[in-house]
Amino acid sequence: MLNLLRASNQHFSFEPLLDLGRTVARTGRPPLRARAVRSWDLAPGHVMRSPRAWFLPDQLDRVNRWVFSSEHPRRCMIGGEEIQHAPARAFLFRDACLLDGVLYAAGTSEHLRPRTHRVPRLRLHEAIERGAIYCTHPGNTWFGQWLLDDCATYRLAENEGTPVTTGQSISRHAQDYEAWLGMQPHRTESAFFKEVILFHDTGHNRDKHRRFAAMRESLRTRVDARPHPGVFLLRGTAGERRVLTGELALAEHLQRTRGFRILDPMRTDVATIVRTCAGARVVMGIEGSQLIHGLLTMDPDGTLFVLQPQDRFCPNYKHICDRDGLGFAFVVLQRSGEDYDVSLDEVDRTLDLLPPTSLTTN
Repeated sequence: MLNLLRASNQHFSFEPLLDLGRTVARTGRPPLRARAVRSWDLAPGHVMRSPRAWFLPDQLDRVNRWVFSSEHPRRCMIGGEEIQHAPARAFLFRDACLLDGVLYAAGTSEHLRPRTHRVPRLRLHEAIERGAIYCTHPGNTWFGQWLLDDCATYRLAENEGTPVTTGQSISRHAQDYEAWLGMQPHRTESAFFKEVILFHDTGHNRDKHRRFAAMRESLRTRVDARPHPGVFLLRGTAGERRVLTGELALAEHLQRTRGFRILDPMRTDVATIVRTCAGARVVMGIEGSQLIHGLLTMDPDGTLFVLQPQDRFCPNYKHICDRDGLGFAFVVLQRSGEDYDVSLDEVDRTLDLLPPTSLTTN
């Protein structure tokens, strides 16, 4: 690698300073991917018709704000619309530099995570012949996005070059998932790339379904994944505040009346998480990243049941469930002061809407 650095004459890169100057001068710059040397499809997109979610009448009338969507989630939840899912694409760049979470190439840049230094870093510590950067800004920000998206894109990256991610520290959960999924990324904060590939992998196409199914199977085969009634994933006060009043009381009600397991992912390790969630016919909890643990390991014919705050209804999980052939159910929570209230009766009646399933063990 040192020889490559010497050959490239790139011990230092002044692109961060030039990029900062363009920003100050408000010089218009195209997105990085628009300046790729070459781009191509790795997997085709496709059109699918969305199924209806499971919910009680008038639930959608409570929704007054939504996130990660430009329109009210009504059409998405009612189903029946044709959705075009984008292909997975690759973008090739030459003579690029990654410094402090920012990739610089072709006179422009893309932030893979927020910079950690106010003064741009310039020194390059290593060179990589052909890298494939699978991490994204959302994945470096939110654990759920990392597990849902970046880990799936890793499988594309390992076929295109050295799988590369930024050098920031990761949680113990992320470390364990990498080990369980057989991921061996190269972490770096300062590198020159003779060639580097970025990906656009946000479409819920058939290939992404295949890769996510392979992730699910690699986890489920390590534990007893026989079907069981369900698991309630506690969120508590973790992360961005979305506190469900009576959360534990609801979980204990479902444990007592329907045989659910109760799990607080923040208080346990990945081995326990996978053992508890694998085979769940229903995974339930307030909308948040903690649901990803169950979504990744639940029974392939199961249903994700999301308790949706009325003022931040998130449809993202519905798209994933549609892609993977899972059911999707929800109850809309009403705000009570800073927190949210839940009706046990509404949860029970919504569960009763779900199609009956056989819970016989292997």
